[in-house]
Amino acid sequence: MARPGILIVLSGPSGTGKGTICKALLQNCPNINYSVSATTRTPREGEVNGVNYWFVKKEEFQTMAKNNELLEWAEVYGNYYGTPRKHVEQLLNSGKDVVLEIDTQGAMQIKAKFPQGVFVYIVPPSIDELAFRINKRGSESQESIEKRLGSVQYEISSAYDYNYVVVNDQVEAATAKIEAIISAEKSRVERNTDRIEAISNRCSVS
Repeated sequence: MARPGILIVLSGPSGTGKGTICKALLQNCPNINYSVSATTRTPREGEVNGVNYWFVKKEEFQTMAKNNELLEWAEVYGNYYGTPRKHVEQLLNSGKDVVLEIDTQGAMQIKAKFPQGVFVYIVPPSIDELAFRINKRGSESQESIEKRLGSVQYEISSAYDYNYVVVNDQVEAATAKIEAIISAEKSRVERNTDRIEAISNRCSVS
């Protein structure tokens, strides 16, 4: 029987590079899978069901939430978004690691249901660097940027609810740190009790 995989949850303020780190992890680690979220919003051009999102009807989503079939969910601008429990558990039970890139609210929902997960908070090296990254996108108004930066201090205080904090000063270095965290987590005693007992029993017999 395969050893269960590890659920890795990544969060952090907008502009810290969570998505970029997530993509790097998927490229570097064949055993890591990305969990596809479910949503009730209409697919955009080019989006594929089961790849970008699982697109479901509002009634179906509400039933999933009611039946505890979601690890976390939230309503955003009239649409529902959530993480299907069944798909994540299937991957973990098959020995695959799973990475989720979600906000703090969703992460804390998952932590309550799945405390054995590994929760990593990504932070920028400085507020100035974060401002530079958000401005570089060129996709937001100055007012929106200032609003985001104004909430960063409050958002970063959420890091105390996580297991690890990683500074994303450089994507390659930050990704390597998270890979090291995953490697260390796989060696935790509580994840290896069966192996310890097997070796102990063999020693006792001999």
